Amino acid sequence: MKKCKNTVLIYGAGVIGSLYAAKLSACGYGITLLARGSRLKELQEKGLLYQENWIKRAKVRVISEIAEGDKFDYIFLTVRAEQVHEALGMLKENKSSTIVTMVNTLENYGEWENIAGKGRILPAFPGAGGSIKNGVLKAKLTPALVQPTTFGEIDGKKTDRVMRLKKMFTAAGIPVQTVPDMHKWQLCHLAMVVPLADAYYITEKEPEKVAWDQRTMKRTAKRLKKNFNLLREKGVRLSPFKMNIICFLPVPLLAYTLKYVYKSDFGNLFMYQHAMKAKEEMATLHREFYRFLRTD
Repeated sequence: MKKCKNTVLIYGAGVIGSLYAAKLSACGYGITLLARGSRLKELQEKGLLYQENWIKRAKVRVISEIAEGDKFDYIFLTVRAEQVHEALGMLKENKSSTIVTMVNTLENYGEWENIAGKGRILPAFPGAGGSIKNGVLKAKLTPALVQPTTFGEIDGKKTDRVMRLKKMFTAAGIPVQTVPDMHKWQLCHLAMVVPLADAYYITEKEPEKVAWDQRTMKRTAKRLKKNFNLLREKGVRLSPFKMNIICFLPVPLLAYTLKYVYKSDFGNLFMYQHAMKAKEEMATLHREFYRFLRTD
C-alpha cells in the first residue's frame, strides 16, 4: 500500500476517535491516538482492536501526552462537549495548525479560537456510532444518506485544508459532506437528536423498549416538528434541506416512522447506545438548545 504523507492526531480514544483512527490508518495515514485512564492501559496492552468481519488490529501510535515537538497535519478532537475547553487548553501550545472539532455544540466557535488560537478551529461532526466491549471496537459509519461526516470552515470558505481533509475521508471510505455554515447545521442536528435522546429518558418503559411507548413516540414527533418550525421562525435555514420535511409530516405518520427507527438496528447502534452513554452531555445540550429557542 502506498503510504500517505498526512499525519493525524486523534485526541480522544472512545468509539468515535477509535473508529476514525482505524479507518484512516487502514488507508495508510499516520495516526496517533491520545488516550487516558483505563482506555490508555487497554490500548497499550492490546493495541487498537476493531471488529470488521473479524477482529483486526489498527496500526496506530498510542500516547498519553503530546510531546513538545509533535506536529500534525490535522488534530481530530473527539471528546464530549463538557471536555472541549480543557482539551483545547492542552492543545494551545502545540504547533499543529488545524483542530477538527468533532463535537456536539452550540458554543460560539470564536470562544474556542480564544483558547486554541485564531484560525485553528475547523468545526465538524462525526457520522458514526457503536461501542467498545472487552477492548474491541464494534462500530460503524452512519449511512451516507442519513448523516455523513460533516465539516466546513467557520466562514464557509472552501479552503485547501477543507479539500485535503475531504480527500482523506473519501480515500478511507468515510462518507463526507461540507457545509457553508456549521453552526446552523449543528442547530438542526440538535433539533433532531435532543428529542430523540429525551425519549429514552422520559419513557415509562425500559429505555430499550421505548418504541412500544405510543405516548412517547407521539410526544417526540410533536417535539421534532416544533423544534424545526421554531428554527425556521428564527430565520435558520434548515441544513440539510431534507429536514424541512419534518415540518410538514402529520404527527401520527411521524410517530409511526419513529417507532420503526427506534426498533431498528440503526436505532440501537446510533441512538440508544449513545444516549445511554452520554446522559450528562445530552442533558447539557438539551438545556442549551431550548435556551437558544427561547431567546429573541
